[in-house]
Amino acid sequence: MTDAAHMPGTMPNAYVAGKGNLSKEDQSLVDRRKRAMGPAYRLFYETPVHLVRGEGVWLYDAEGRAFLDTYNNVASVGHCHPHVVAAMARQAGIFASHTRYLHETVLNYAERLLAHFPAELCHVMFTCTGSEANDLAFRIARAHTGGTGFIVTENAYHGVTYAIAGMSPSLGSGVDLGEHVRVVPAPQSHAAAGEDTGATFAAGVRAAIADMQRLGIKPAALIVDTVFSSDGVFTDPKGFLAPAAQAIRDAGGLFIADEVQPGFGRTGDAMWGFQRHGLLPDMVSLGKPMGNGYPVAGLVLQPRVIEAFGSKARYFNTFGGNAVAAATAMAVLEVVENERLMDNAATVGSGFAAGLRSLAKDHAGLGALRAAGLFLGQDIVDADGRPDAQRAGKIVNRLREAGVLISATGPKGHVLKIRPPLVFSTENVAFFLERLEAVLKAD
Repeated sequence: MTDAAHMPGTMPNAYVAGKGNLSKEDQSLVDRRKRAMGPAYRLFYETPVHLVRGEGVWLYDAEGRAFLDTYNNVASVGHCHPHVVAAMARQAGIFASHTRYLHETVLNYAERLLAHFPAELCHVMFTCTGSEANDLAFRIARAHTGGTGFIVTENAYHGVTYAIAGMSPSLGSGVDLGEHVRVVPAPQSHAAAGEDTGATFAAGVRAAIADMQRLGIKPAALIVDTVFSSDGVFTDPKGFLAPAAQAIRDAGGLFIADEVQPGFGRTGDAMWGFQRHGLLPDMVSLGKPMGNGYPVAGLVLQPRVIEAFGSKARYFNTFGGNAVAAATAMAVLEVVENERLMDNAATVGSGFAAGLRSLAKDHAGLGALRAAGLFLGQDIVDADGRPDAQRAGKIVNRLREAGVLISATGPKGHVLKIRPPLVFSTENVAFFLERLEAVLKAD
């Protein structure tokens, strides 16, 4: 899922009109965009990038300049991977329709995908986006539990439907939380204090449950992105999520693992982020990396969870699970498997983390690093070790000028969010570190 905009002053990826050094042609595009698409959209970087082509880990602008993509988990197996493009085009040229007709490709993919999950998670429902998957999980959780209360972390992002935007506090103060939504501190907010991370996080969940119950609200679910992407990336210690999952279940609610960002092998040590914690979720939402840019997503769940919903309501999604989506997603999964991209994430990610830690020895502005495979969160701090969102924004924009695309995240906007395609190589890491070091030295 995409990063939501922070408040003004901590928006390293939101383009401010008139600030960028745009060519006449690109300024014309910005003006046309405003007229045609309205005021709610945002562009990345002080000087937006006009991209026209992608290949592997590289993106190219209209002048042919290459940018190393160190951020885009959408193209999980690399931009325009030929195996994925061929599968997409082949199926589009044969048949493209919805799941109300029998079609073997859809079933083949469903079975292949479910084989990567624990046996208990043996149903999959297809959607177009992670937002839709989480919205479906929201509906099913309410039907199964009879509850209406949902718990999320303080800077979570889970999607843009009405219900799920109300469970995505990172969208900012302009988007109200849902009536029965409670927020809890993300794990990194107390990890530095030396406390038991799992116990402290679970205590926050229990406090939220108690507040609901005090007001007569029945808990329905705890939903977390299993690497806490928008909260600043929090990956360790493994297993810390288990007490919180038990807390919501003790209250009659469900545990929903949002795997839109960490899923499909990105963490290097597991196919799904929840597996790093030894957990069996009730539902697992999937999104962008599933189709490498094609809009396909889904919700994997335990059969007992869907019984109440399925007995009373039909589920139908015109494009969710269509034949082209299934063929494309199957090709992505084949690439992840055949090119051993989870192993690559582990190996290259380990080297990436080591390189950043080495660089931090000479640059005090690089604070704590949290990482799992090819998902890294690098704190940017000031001379006193405090979060420095302004400096993070400057680094993001100077890297863009140096040919590297990256993002920032976290409630204070001070965490470099590093999340490249899974085909990233050690050579790509060296290129990134070289450019980052040059930007730090020039700061």
